[in-house]
Amino acid sequence: MSISNNSFAAVAAIFSLVLLCSMQCHAQLSSTFYDRTCPNALNTIRKSVRQAVSAERRMAASLIRLHFHDCFVQGCDASILLDETPTIVSEKTALPNLGSVRGYGIIEDAKRELEKTCPGIVSCADILAVAARDASTLVGGPSWIVKLGRRDSITASHTLAETDLPGPFDPLTRLISGFAKKGLSTRDMVALSGSHSIGQAQCFLFRDRIYSNGTDIDAGFASTRRRRCPQEDQNGNLAPLDLVTPNQLDNNYFKNLRQRKGLLQSDQVLLSGGSTDDIVLEYSNSPRAFASDFAAAMIKMGDISPLTGSNGIIRTVCGAIN
Repeated sequence: MSISNNSFAAVAAIFSLVLLCSMQCHAQLSSTFYDRTCPNALNTIRKSVRQAVSAERRMAASLIRLHFHDCFVQGCDASILLDETPTIVSEKTALPNLGSVRGYGIIEDAKRELEKTCPGIVSCADILAVAARDASTLVGGPSWIVKLGRRDSITASHTLAETDLPGPFDPLTRLISGFAKKGLSTRDMVALSGSHSIGQAQCFLFRDRIYSNGTDIDAGFASTRRRRCPQEDQNGNLAPLDLVTPNQLDNNYFKNLRQRKGLLQSDQVLLSGGSTDDIVLEYSNSPRAFASDFAAAMIKMGDISPLTGSNGIIRTVCGAIN
């Protein structure tokens, strides 16, 4: 009987430790993380982002995308910012990032300013998370409370950047499963897709769609988009993802889908007779529902596998290991 009691006590103790660790690990991300160690951190980041977006509205989309592309590859650890070295194959050169992901310099600018007042305190991963939130608010999108306390990786994964990031030609099933692998629901996926209310895409990413003469694209819309995207050459020509409010993060993206005016194939599949139709229709009718869900999904995305505690480092320069 005593052996049984001892066994029960041991199991209970182990369970308590696991539960405590789980709670502590989750609690390590906190909106007040820098309140004592770097109280002006958020204002410093906001200033850098505001200057960048004021100079170029498109940068807001780029900063949101930068955070997204970071979190989907080995978690929100600023691995996307690491430059190529003899021992690191940079994520920057992976196909989904090469020649299209922007905003690295804005993050470095913010980090440089933070190092002047709070050396070695604020992580590049947290700067990415805060910059994405500030970028959203600067173009009329929602705000949210950013949890802080992430640390920076000492590795990058070019391979995962090639495989784990959603693509512009992905079918709905692959989009849903890809987000689910990161702990994000179908509703999260549709809400986050609404970031395509801002930003631009290169011609080669939507050429097939606008020349397909398909039933899932408005003929007039396709004709308009062909003007700057010929069937051959000029692959890098840019077009706004949303023609109506290209510099405003709003629910017009979903209204476009109802009119068969999604620029990318991966946009229009969200309203194609599948499981996401009702969500698209809801967001197209309710700016409030979209804004609320977008903010919640960005918070969830920021929780993807962060390095906390003694894991990772605080980089001095975001593009390099200390």
